Amino acid sequence: MDSVDLDSSVPDWLIEYPGLLPVFRELRIDCCCGGKSLRTACREKGLSPHEVLARCDQWTNGAVRQVPSQQQLVTDKMPGHWLLARMGKRVLRPGGLELTQKLLTELAIGANDDVVEFAPGLGVTARLTLARNPHSYTAIERDRDAAATVEQYLASPSQRCVLGTAEATGLPDDSATVVYGEAMLSMQMASVKSRIVAEAARLLRASGRYGIHELCLVPDDIDPGIGEAIARELSSDIHVAVRPLTVGEWRELLTGTGLTVVQEHRAAMHLLEPARVLQDEGFLGAIRFAWNVVRNSEARRRVFAMRRIFRKYRRYLAAVALVAKKPIGSQ
Repeated sequence: MDSVDLDSSVPDWLIEYPGLLPVFRELRIDCCCGGKSLRTACREKGLSPHEVLARCDQWTNGAVRQVPSQQQLVTDKMPGHWLLARMGKRVLRPGGLELTQKLLTELAIGANDDVVEFAPGLGVTARLTLARNPHSYTAIERDRDAAATVEQYLASPSQRCVLGTAEATGLPDDSATVVYGEAMLSMQMASVKSRIVAEAARLLRASGRYGIHELCLVPDDIDPGIGEAIARELSSDIHVAVRPLTVGEWRELLTGTGLTVVQEHRAAMHLLEPARVLQDEGFLGAIRFAWNVVRNSEARRRVFAMRRIFRKYRRYLAAVALVAKKPIGSQ
């Protein structure tokens, strides 16, 4: 919504969203800060304003950054993935459709599986999953517009989309044999990443599989300064907090909840390279995307800026898909 933003005062935020008080206290943001903006209050505490905004969004179930109508949405301010979607890009995963297909192959979804997908977005992977005819499919989506899109693909009572967050789905323990999510953990703070993975582990039955497809930093011993610069520049240009991990750190995140990593695949981070766009979108889809970008000067500026960052750090950016299993006997 547009009533408060990073330049609004902390008291104004609390007037609009009183439930954020525990979040601000946890982050040690002064709630009686003399009218300072949330942006200034964050920087005084050494916090990333965009990461704090993402945290507020999580707490309010997406109300802070819920997708507005096209008339309300300002091209130069909207999150990068929304911009790409508006321009007609349908595949928004860092490793493209090919890595998504590899992830699904390793998850080996079949007729006996109860599947939960976190943040299905435009529903591209949801359709691929539904084509495998699982016993049941549940999408967890915090954005109402995205949920409405996914619901168009659901054709039976065993298929549903639930409004909620990946870190607190409200689903029963041991209710899934497969859980997966793509391109969503990278945009979360470390504590939220951990809670989402723990929630996936809670949902899984013994021997269940959890799959992720995320942006990653390479190599594992990357200079921390380079990693920080990448996160900072991506967050600035994409307008949403981006905190990718190394492959080793992604593995540790999964094993830290008692899961066992059993498969790994990597791909180049070529999301906006012409060959990848053609591969992911098809000829007509690629032409549509290119035409929409070319005729919108602000969108063109932002898309090219995102691609410049991806190219600038191409030695250090990649995409990874991991599949982990829940051991028999684990709680």
